[in-house]
Parts: sequence; structure tokens; C-alpha cells
Amino acid sequence: MRLGIIGLSQSGKTTVFNALTRGNAPLTMSGGRFEVHTAVVDVPDPRVDALSAMFNPRRTIYAKVTYADIAGLEGKAGGDISGPLLNQLTQMDGLVHVVRCFESDSVPHPMGSVDPRRDVAAMDAEFLLNDLIAVERKLERLEEEWKKSARDRKQVEQEQALFHKLHEALSAETPLRDVELTPAEEKLLAGFGFLSRKPLLILFNLGEGQEAPALDYPHKRSAVAALMGKLEMEIAQLPPDDAEMFLAEYGIVEPGLNRVIRLSYELLGLISFFTVGEDEVRAWTVRRGAKAPEAAGVIHTDLQKGFIRAEVISYDDLMALGSMAAARKEGKLRLEGKDYVVQDGDILHIRFNVR
Repeated sequence: MRLGIIGLSQSGKTTVFNALTRGNAPLTMSGGRFEVHTAVVDVPDPRVDALSAMFNPRRTIYAKVTYADIAGLEGKAGGDISGPLLNQLTQMDGLVHVVRCFESDSVPHPMGSVDPRRDVAAMDAEFLLNDLIAVERKLERLEEEWKKSARDRKQVEQEQALFHKLHEALSAETPLRDVELTPAEEKLLAGFGFLSRKPLLILFNLGEGQEAPALDYPHKRSAVAALMGKLEMEIAQLPPDDAEMFLAEYGIVEPGLNRVIRLSYELLGLISFFTVGEDEVRAWTVRRGAKAPEAAGVIHTDLQKGFIRAEVISYDDLMALGSMAAARKEGKLRLEGKDYVVQDGDILHIRFNVR
């Protein structure tokens, strides 16, 4: 799972990136240049900690998320995002738009004043226009294909109908993540990285003690959160004991970065299931709605190919009973087949044939 951290220059993208990844990427200005920093981080999950305490495994592995700090966007809505930058953006599974809320005399805002709502609108407009240009180009190519009969005309007409629908939405300034699509249309768009279709987390970057502005953002697969980026970065770079004392002093229950990481994970429609044992306790990532064989394939493709049954118990049931032995005695372990939809927090043991 890859999430791109984007925003206007001087918004504090790299500060937030360092906070989320506990990194130390340089905070120097990119000056509008295309730059990318990446880091892989654990998804905080107290369930993994509890399972590790129960099984005392040789190793404990959390779910992962990759963050990419992407510089170069200017929010000018010119529809002319450079090739390398656009290539990076289209590869992302979702986007985190860092929006500046903090004031600073030493760090001027590129638009002359701090206005979070304007900055959100500017980035949205840039993505809408970029997608609109891409859709218009695709429609032109489809028209040529239809005239030349280069492909089956019925298939071309189906694609034309879809892209006209996208064009209508974008012309009305509606992001593509709000457009209802059939499974067949979803499949047709699988190779397109439309920016306004990607899940989006708007993240207000606050100054210390600052309140987040109110924002009505009703779009689908979108969320709004806030983080005191500079403070969180400083906490993230402290040794664990010092960080805990610092959080207690400020009355912070948990680092905001933990909440943001979990929110960005959930925004992509992902859940975690677990495998447990003396050797390893591990969180695995699968899309919400996935069936048991797909989850087995996340562990190893051979498990999906030879899938027979999944032995399943929920995290809550296991914690309530205290051990796998007690769970078996109480009949809480159950066998599920190929049509079972995996639930967040399921603990799975896959039974399979070796082929």
C-alpha cells in the first residue's frame, strides 16, 4: 500500500512525512522541483501487541504502509503536471493532502496568506483539470478507433459511454471518486491512475495549540484529519520513554501520527487479519470484502491454489477466552469455506493441499 503525501510548497509536507515515518528527511524547500522521499512504516495496532504477549513468538510483524513525500505540485490548476511527477502520483494507492494552517513570518505562504479552504480547492482543481484533459484525449483516441474499426465497435462504444460519463462529472467539477461505477466499468478503468479518483485524506497541518478549521468535504473515499506536524515530528524522534513522558505532559493519549496512519489505512478499504503461533505473530493486509482464499493468497500463493478450509476465530473471542486451547474447548474455533468473507481482526489458520 502506497500513499503519496502532497501539498503546496511551504505546507509542511516533509515535516508531516518525518512525523509519520519517524524519519529525518531534510526540511529544505524544494522550490517547486520534483522530489520524492519514501519510507515504510508499521501500522500501529494494539491487537498485534496483545497477540504477541499471548503467544510470545520469535518475531512480531505489523501491517505496513509506504509513504512517499512528493514535491512539485503548485496548485495552479493548469493541467500540466510534469511527466515524472504525474507518473509518481498515478502509482499511489491514495493521497494525503497536507494543508497548511500554521502561521510563520519566516516561512511565507506561496499564495501570500494562509487560507486552508483555498488551498484544498486549488489542489482539487488541479487534479480535476488534469483528469479532464486525460479523459478528453482518451475520447479522441476512441473516436479514431471507432472510425477505423481498429477494434470491436461494441467494445469501443462501451468505453466511449464510460468516458463520456467521466467527462460529464469532471466538467461539473465532481471528482471521479464520487462517480458510481459498475464492476465492468471499474475493470475498464483498472489501468488508469486518475488523480481525482484516488482515496484522499485531507490533513490540516496545525501550529502548536491551534484548532483545526471546519471543512465540509462530503466526497466519497475521503476523510479530513488534523495534526500538529512540527510537534509530532519532534515527539516521533524522541526515544520511546522520553516520548511517553512528553505525551503525558501534554495530555496526549496517543501520538496523532498513529491515528493518521490508521485512518489512511482504513481509507483505502483495507482490513487486517492475523496469523499466530510460537514462531510468528503477524498482521496481514487484505481489501475489505475479500474471501478466505484471497486472504490465503496474501500469505502465500500456494495457500490460495490449494485452499481447503480456513480455521477462524475472532480476535475478541480469543482475548476473552485467553488461549487457543480454551477457544477449542469452548467451540469458538470454526471452519469456513471458500465463500467466507474475512472480517477485520480475524485470526486465520489455512488448511490446504500441496500441489
